[in-house]
Amino acid sequence: MEKVDKIDAIFNSFVSNNLFKNKSVLQSNYNPQSITHRDAQIESVASILAPALRGERISNLFLYGKTGTGKTLSIQHVGEKMNVRLKEMGEDYLRFVYVNCKLKKVADTEYRILAEIISELGGKVPSTGLPTDQVYSRFIDLIDQKKQMIVLVLDEIDQAVKKISDNFIYSLTRLNTELKNAQISIIGISNSLTFMDNLDPRVRSSLGEEEIIFPPYNALQLQDILKERADNAFKDQVLEEGVISKCAAYAAREHGDARRALDLLRVAGEIAERENSKNIKLVHIDSANNKIERDKMLDIIESEPKQFQLVLHSIFLLEKGKEAIFTGEVYNMYQDVCTKTKNEALTQRRVSDILAEFDMLGLINTHVISKGRHGRMREIKLMLSPNIREKAIEIIEKAIFS
Repeated sequence: MEKVDKIDAIFNSFVSNNLFKNKSVLQSNYNPQSITHRDAQIESVASILAPALRGERISNLFLYGKTGTGKTLSIQHVGEKMNVRLKEMGEDYLRFVYVNCKLKKVADTEYRILAEIISELGGKVPSTGLPTDQVYSRFIDLIDQKKQMIVLVLDEIDQAVKKISDNFIYSLTRLNTELKNAQISIIGISNSLTFMDNLDPRVRSSLGEEEIIFPPYNALQLQDILKERADNAFKDQVLEEGVISKCAAYAAREHGDARRALDLLRVAGEIAERENSKNIKLVHIDSANNKIERDKMLDIIESEPKQFQLVLHSIFLLEKGKEAIFTGEVYNMYQDVCTKTKNEALTQRRVSDILAEFDMLGLINTHVISKGRHGRMREIKLMLSPNIREKAIEIIEKAIFS
């Protein structure tokens, strides 16, 4: 009986102390009517896409910038405006197809990307089983029945290239030569500023016909975005003074990520509600930051390709009972792990690239130390805090051994 009473008390506190007016305004899938501090980029996107309103093929477009700089929002905003204009004109020859290449079971093979595009267009292919060239044929048959323009928006396209290769982009850009009625244009979106540098020159020239950079937001711009959303998200006077500026400061430090700033504000509100606080205080922002950092690290570990997980698993194994880990030891352990799990081992150079990426993501810290006449060696230190290490090991072992 006592347990029920405690549960009822929790429910009562949430019902009676609702700080939010409309929480969805702070969530990542929210599509605002106006996009603050992105007028120049939106106008550039609109200028490049506008010829499609006359039924003309538009140039392939590549958008890049750090996470949370408004790339996806801007494309969706212009796409919706174009659809409204076409409806007013009584035309239906333009179709936007949006695919998030980071989603699991969508972008881990060329086949699945094509299957997802076909599904978005109302067609269907089995989840596996057909040769990839047959899936391309089905795609062509599906769209080439009438004169139309298909705009493929491939969000986080760098993730798909990392898991597959850049061949599928080239194949998509070459499809126009096989189409009689329809035309395809590709909009690639990437969080990586150097993504284009590593592509095959043919792919780079076909995808990068037009490019738009989305710079990071500064702290003042982030404050404007947060104030606008907070007015619609929270009840009046629930934000303690300084909360907005602290959120903006945290996010500005994280490469001007507006999504990060909005997540911070939302999670801080949720924490304040759980504590039955009447206000969202500065201390709730700190708690929210710690929680998001933890969740972000675990999400990275879970979403990385298996080879990345094998390398990280090797570091976990080496860390037990050792004061220092060196890159050479990691490669030797990684080879053993690949043998035991029946995975093909990458070259030492490729594993070094993966370790450099771990360093960039903040999973590890590396520094060169001198060993005197034995030369210089790169020492690795795992940067995961103890409160997420156990969960990280569990995620990796499940991915590798299940």
